[in-house]
Amino acid sequence: MLNYSHTEGFSLHHGRERNDEVDLVTEKKGKVIGLEVKNETTQSSAGITDFKKQVNPHKVLLASNSGIKWQDLLKMNPAELF
Repeated sequence: MLNYSHTEGFSLHHGRERNDEVDLVTEKKGKVIGLEVKNETTQSSAGITDFKKQVNPHKVLLASNSGIKWQDLLKMNPAELF
């Protein structure tokens, strides 16, 4: 993902507000996407909920056993999410 951020022109960082966090935040041309990675079948987290309230992102994606598989997330070009 970091390599793609350089070649595709988007920023990539960690999102944290108090005790709530989103694992990865990516932004390109004003569109913000939050990515949360869980190792169980969790459907949501406090970090996702708070991130949506604070940032009003273009989208938030959950990589878990019940969402996008983390293996698929690692294979994709994150620029395609925009």
